[in-house]
Amino acid sequence: MKTAILVIDIINDFVTGVFGGERAQAIVPQVKALLDRARARGVPIVYVTDAHLPGIDGELDVWGEHALEGSWGAEVVEELKPLEGDYRILKRRYSPFYATGLDSLLRELGADTLVLTGLVTNICIQHAAADAFFRGYKVVVPRDCVDAATQEAHEAALSYMEQMYGAEITTSEGVVREYLGDTA
Repeated sequence: MKTAILVIDIINDFVTGVFGGERAQAIVPQVKALLDRARARGVPIVYVTDAHLPGIDGELDVWGEHALEGSWGAEVVEELKPLEGDYRILKRRYSPFYATGLDSLLRELGADTLVLTGLVTNICIQHAAADAFFRGYKVVVPRDCVDAATQEAHEAALSYMEQMYGAEITTSEGVVREYLGDTA
């Protein structure tokens, strides 16, 4: 089993910008702690973030202008900036697999288990889980490293991913114990 961690859309617009809020801000410390422990064990970390093209991306019709490529809003939050050795994939749709090189990168890394972290549980995380499942990856979602606009949306998405994709819903500590080989 080879694990990779995906950091999905923990960007300024979703944490403190146009769609930001306390719920999104609350997961940043847990994600940082998980990434620090993963890096110490050589686990690949892949950032997959929105980078929309103005005037043509379909998501902008649904959600309005956000996370435009090259803008402050599309940057990873300061606390979680990618480090040397991390990977970065830009996306223009909910799923990090759609029209990106993510699957190829993960296959080249030898990953078969994906830990999904980020925002938001019932949109990009749920679509990531679906497309990962369809491609044969084991999906693990630490509930304290993802969130949605409401607790109800968050819980409903976690339940759906567990039921429909066999996702393992756990905690960041569960990920550390089961997938990073850390007993501390």
